[in-house]
Amino acid sequence: MLCCKERHFLSFLYKIPKTKPFFAISMAKSKNNAKKLSYISVPSQIINSISSSSIQSLLDQTPKKSSKASSKFFITLTTKWKRPRLFLFFTLFLLGVFSMLKFGFNLEIPFSLYPCATNPSISNGFHSKSELGFVSINKNEIFNAALLSKSELGTVSMKKDEILNDNGMLEDKGPSGVDLMDQEKGEFWKQPDGLGYRPCLDFSRDYRRDSDGVLKNRRRYLMVVVSGGLNQQRNQIVDAVVIARILGAALVVPILQVNVIWGDESEFADIFDFEHFKNVLANDVRVVSSLPSTHLMTKPVEGSPPLHVTPSWIRSRYLRRFNREGVLLLRGLDSRLSKDLPSDLQKLRCKVAFSALRFAKPVQELGNKIAERMKSKGPYLALHLRMEKDVWVRTGCLPGLSPEFDEIVKSERIQRPELLTGRSNMTYHERKMAGLCPLTAMDVTRLLKALGAQKDARIYWAGGQPLGGKEALHPLIHEFPHLYNKEDLALRGELEPFAKKASIMAAIDYIVSEKSDVFMPSHGGNMGHAIQGHRAYAGHKKYITPNKRQMLPYFLNPSLPEAEFNSIVKELHQNSLGQPELRTSKAGRDVTKYPVPECMCSSQSDS
Repeated sequence: MLCCKERHFLSFLYKIPKTKPFFAISMAKSKNNAKKLSYISVPSQIINSISSSSIQSLLDQTPKKSSKASSKFFITLTTKWKRPRLFLFFTLFLLGVFSMLKFGFNLEIPFSLYPCATNPSISNGFHSKSELGFVSINKNEIFNAALLSKSELGTVSMKKDEILNDNGMLEDKGPSGVDLMDQEKGEFWKQPDGLGYRPCLDFSRDYRRDSDGVLKNRRRYLMVVVSGGLNQQRNQIVDAVVIARILGAALVVPILQVNVIWGDESEFADIFDFEHFKNVLANDVRVVSSLPSTHLMTKPVEGSPPLHVTPSWIRSRYLRRFNREGVLLLRGLDSRLSKDLPSDLQKLRCKVAFSALRFAKPVQELGNKIAERMKSKGPYLALHLRMEKDVWVRTGCLPGLSPEFDEIVKSERIQRPELLTGRSNMTYHERKMAGLCPLTAMDVTRLLKALGAQKDARIYWAGGQPLGGKEALHPLIHEFPHLYNKEDLALRGELEPFAKKASIMAAIDYIVSEKSDVFMPSHGGNMGHAIQGHRAYAGHKKYITPNKRQMLPYFLNPSLPEAEFNSIVKELHQNSLGQPELRTSKAGRDVTKYPVPECMCSSQSDS
């Protein structure tokens, strides 16, 4: 019995009608002159590559009459080989020798090395190998036969030249088979000049001297309740640490308020690494997991500071009662503390935001894996799309997809006017031209193209489900087909533990975005600001800030040639690519968004 590999190469078949895959050769005649045909199964590549004259010279059933020598040779052979089957084997031997000579030095094997394989070794991360059920013939045939897709929105399809391999890494081969890692990154991926700025958190002697008293205090305990989404929570936790330092109090692990929109009941330790948080701040603020038994029955002093309060206001408002009661409970800390603080407290803000607030290990590991899959075949852009329904409602803007979706947004805004954030007297068009609206998928596409992003650019998009789903992202997908989110890149079951944890899902987006080669938000917001500061602190990694107010008039000019449009857009953004920018140039800026000069110093300026 021949194995399937041998059957693929050579098959001996008798009395089978001639069919397309086989080349039939009449080998001998029996004594009664009844023709008995034998068939040889030969791969079509061999037949196509051998000329008809070559085949005839090797396998002609009759000798050439013009050559007596050949006639004698043929007669001798037929006399010796009494059995036709032995003659057949001899003929096949000659054919094999010829084929080896023909193809022996050709590195391109004309047919599969594993023609009988039934277990493919490919996976896009969404299906098991057995479910795919493809026969491993060759890569091109598999890729052409299998366009694997997986996305809740139906927006992203894994292309035939892109799959996740068994290790969960993104494999990408262009149509020519050239590894994109070997290609030049191009101008779009060029990083800005960081001017030598590096993190430098050198606290003053007075700050270090006061730390002993703050850390030894066992009477005052600050409790805080933080609300909102992940990045609002981060901002409030940063300020809670600073307020604890101002009051010389121990900080009880922050309480995360259940989000009314997403219903996320995650606690601090579900999202952040509590032990790391406590250890990093060990010389600044004492962090405890709960109130000590001596304070459990104490009725806390409750408060909610107004916007932008100073350290002196906090001390005068709370310190006397705090000393008496021992426990202070603060709520609603979002933007309550002034952005302009003494230098040491600004440094403490940076220390909390960029060092202490590390994500919990399971969250960090998954975020790192997804970032590695994006980076496995070259640079990638992280794009924070602010196209969710609530964003359109709150900004007073319209998605522009269709009258139906515009009506949905208008109706929601009428029913809940409190959601609209400021400037209610402006029309939608006025808001958009003032740069107050999120960029649509079409706007993002035109901006990226103008800035030099190529069609094969790999893009990770962060954010919630856009209003309109796939239709909303269609212009972006059409121009940049290599578009992924965490659902597309996660292996089966990886996201399940966090399915109902909106803050953790946002944390994964944060990790992948922070590790990207280029980042761009379609609209302002807490995440964009946090990522901007984090990338600056990491060495001013490229961050594109869309100059909406100045570029949108050119977007509305259809007569502008594309080359001129691209030139104008590039010029408008030449200083908006993540270069160092001094926070002190504008009052009221957040140091966690602009960490220069309080939290970073330049070796160039020191020299």
